[in-house]
Amino acid sequence: MDDRDLLAQQFEQNRAHLRAVAYRMLGSVQEAEDAVQEAWFRLARANGEPILDLRAWLTTVVGRVSLDMLRARRARKEYVQETWRPEPIVAVTDGGDPEFEVEIADSVGLALLVVLETLSPAERLAFVLHDVFGVEFDEIAGILDKSSAAARQLASRARRRVRAGRVSEPDLQQQRRVVDAFLAAARGGDFEALVAVLDPDIVFRIDRDAEGRRVPAVLTGAGAVAGRIMSRGPRLAHLAHPAIVHGSAGVVVRTDRQVIAIIGFTITGDRIAALDLWTDPEVINQARVDQ
Repeated sequence: MDDRDLLAQQFEQNRAHLRAVAYRMLGSVQEAEDAVQEAWFRLARANGEPILDLRAWLTTVVGRVSLDMLRARRARKEYVQETWRPEPIVAVTDGGDPEFEVEIADSVGLALLVVLETLSPAERLAFVLHDVFGVEFDEIAGILDKSSAAARQLASRARRRVRAGRVSEPDLQQQRRVVDAFLAAARGGDFEALVAVLDPDIVFRIDRDAEGRRVPAVLTGAGAVAGRIMSRGPRLAHLAHPAIVHGSAGVVVRTDRQVIAIIGFTITGDRIAALDLWTDPEVINQARVDQ
């Protein structure tokens, strides 16, 4: 095995970790893969420079690349924070393997990713690298071209906002009961039962408008959301199958041939506080749906 093959092997050993860093920074499966690939290109161009801690070096590189990608996203005219959503990470389950569900539940939550998107790119980098992956502030300061004290302050500010926005969800079993009640109401066309399982201030994020165009939209309020669901929900609900979406109870809507929608739920108590619907075929294809 030559030096390049050895380097490639060591890189592959760190790929899952790097992808986790990039995904928490970007909330996009494809962009995370792109950031990891760019890290490999930079490693390959290092020309044999001595790297004392490869994992730390790669983490820093992925952080820097992700920061640049995040800033570029924010600069695009079509970016609207209120309608942005992370790409879904999905695992299909029939509810019969609790150990599997607990393992998947350790993945990053949808609600957390939505909160992370409200942070500035610098705050997000400082929080993700330090609080999630334990990177020292001196390293983070180098990426941000700031002092260590400034990096520490960014992480502290981000931490406060994350705590303020964090949603406390019940366990998966209770989440599944709420989702099952939602699906039963939708299948039966029972508007009142549907409203009863929705939080009065529910937020429904959709990747298409009422005419089916690829225009993200947000609906709020139990009545409005229930009305939108009732317009197509009874038919789609019959095609719904249990899934884990971002570590929480969710569903995939599928025919015998394909997945046509993914639904993520944010549940507080015994009600649904947020719904996220993905119907874009490109997004669905990129989601890691284990069928």
